[in-house]
Amino acid sequence: MGMFDAFNISSTGLTAQRLRMDVISSNVANATTTRTPEGGPYKRQRAIFAPVNIRPFYRSPLVPSRIEHGAGQGVRVVKIEQDAEPFRLSYDPTHPDAIKIGPKKGYVEMPNVNIVMEMTDLISASRSYEANVTMVNNARSMYMKALEIGRGA
Repeated sequence: MGMFDAFNISSTGLTAQRLRMDVISSNVANATTTRTPEGGPYKRQRAIFAPVNIRPFYRSPLVPSRIEHGAGQGVRVVKIEQDAEPFRLSYDPTHPDAIKIGPKKGYVEMPNVNIVMEMTDLISASRSYEANVTMVNNARSMYMKALEIGRGA
């Protein structure tokens, strides 16, 4: 591993978790949206992650070129997909988007967003973000100590 790999790997985690928190925020904000430009209620979204192979920004001349970096050198968001869970039905015949005819008359199709699940995911994303920040801070501290040793302090 190169000297700056810890920063590079942690930065991918920070970026991915920030995007995950943005998607979760969008889900929470649209938890009661019954009408979208595409038609129908809002569909819950989620970020799909995959490992990424990062070429280091700096490769030390001391590291042999035959040493290759494999998977696990960070993470990236592959796509943001819509959840396939069915919509919730809520009985409210006075709602403008209520179903007018049929066996579901008076029901409103509500987004498939579960606030409890979203808050749990938000806590998980926040903890992952904090772990990556801690990793960056620890790596920086370690490199600063190495520089002090190199100076003979």
